[in-house]
Amino acid sequence: MKGSPFVSTRNPCKLCAPLGASFVYLGIENCIPLLHGSQGCSTYIRRYGISHFREPIDIASSNFTESSAIFGGGENLKQAIHNIGSQYKPKAIGIASTCLSETMGENIPMYLSQYASEYADESVKPVVFHTSSASYQGTHMDGFYKALRSVTETLAGSEGDTTVFDRPHINVLGSFMSPEEIRELKDIFDSFGLSCTLLPDYSESLDGPSWEEYSKRPEGGTPLADIRAMNKAAETISFDQVSPEDLRAGTWLKNKFDIPCTNMALPVGIENCDLFYETLARVSGKPVPPKWTAARGRLIDAYIDGHKYCSGKRAIIYGDEEFVLSYTAFLSEIGVQPVIAATGARSADFVSRIQALVPSGSQKIHIADDSDFESMLEVARDAEADLIIGNSKGYYLSRNLGIPLVRAGFPVHDRMGGQRLMHLGYRGTTTLFDSVCNALMQSKQDEAGSGWTYI
Repeated sequence: MKGSPFVSTRNPCKLCAPLGASFVYLGIENCIPLLHGSQGCSTYIRRYGISHFREPIDIASSNFTESSAIFGGGENLKQAIHNIGSQYKPKAIGIASTCLSETMGENIPMYLSQYASEYADESVKPVVFHTSSASYQGTHMDGFYKALRSVTETLAGSEGDTTVFDRPHINVLGSFMSPEEIRELKDIFDSFGLSCTLLPDYSESLDGPSWEEYSKRPEGGTPLADIRAMNKAAETISFDQVSPEDLRAGTWLKNKFDIPCTNMALPVGIENCDLFYETLARVSGKPVPPKWTAARGRLIDAYIDGHKYCSGKRAIIYGDEEFVLSYTAFLSEIGVQPVIAATGARSADFVSRIQALVPSGSQKIHIADDSDFESMLEVARDAEADLIIGNSKGYYLSRNLGIPLVRAGFPVHDRMGGQRLMHLGYRGTTTLFDSVCNALMQSKQDEAGSGWTYI
């Protein structure tokens, strides 16, 4: 709070950078994430991933010991790559550095060059990606987008590509979405007659059917051949609006292969969805299919039906920067006043971008980047909010304030179905709107002196 001495981050509103990089790698066909650092880092990521996706997740580690921290971890890394290659037979290995290896100044490109020389006799070598992802330099989304850039630079337009597309093709560079949302996006692209390279695609690898027999690596993921052919796309759609322009994978594709790139917000809410569907109509040369215009109409009808429950209510929203920006726009559409908008990321323009989304003349909103849940709670005690929107880490706020939490984003590990949440597109926005209205209605019921069944 203003005037109070700030000592350290308390219950941070973010996750670590290698986690974001790892989930990009898990969305690539037969790719194994490998953390260059201590074993505890991979355990931390597996814990968050398994509790959200409810699937077995393997995150390899170069397994630093005390001697590795003193003399360097080069031998550990080379041995780890060799072990993964011989035991898992992956098509790709995605390396993410950790705070420890970054602080030590580990030269991973040099180690990879040494590995290629020392293990030159191996018959099959996986493709290797590398992401510099120290958590003290950013959040999980920084690691996510850095990994996207690394994968794209490594493979797009590389030798061996013979792919021929029989219909308009686009690249789609994703954000942190649920598997269900990725499946919805693919359904939307297909309805426009578009083929796409969606990177990453963990819609099957992190939310597949039950196995009859154990598999070391689940099916699914963006095919390596499709990533190699990204240079042939008609356009790139990127949901990365927060990375510096020169570090975005879409910008690299544009500069390298002259592929137009459209950066846009996540398609949550009518306005953002309209832009998304109109972009697909332009690229495909086809009008928006009737199934989506009908879904838009049902969403508008839902807004009308539920307006009396949510109009004038006050909300706390937190999470990834893109998440907060997109969901704040949605709240403004439905008449809910955001009173706190917070992200754990450091962002120079987060405040101005949120202010642009809130209607002029609305009540004062507390906007904070580099935030944590303890700081949010201090402000929230006087904010008179009616509900909270964000991931499970914010249950701390809900419990202390006695107001409902609408779970969205990552991670959701205190409810079933986090991997099946779907808030993108017209259909997903309708589901989100219902969740907001129902949370407010249940709160009103719980506070009532009698058991009302009509509200």
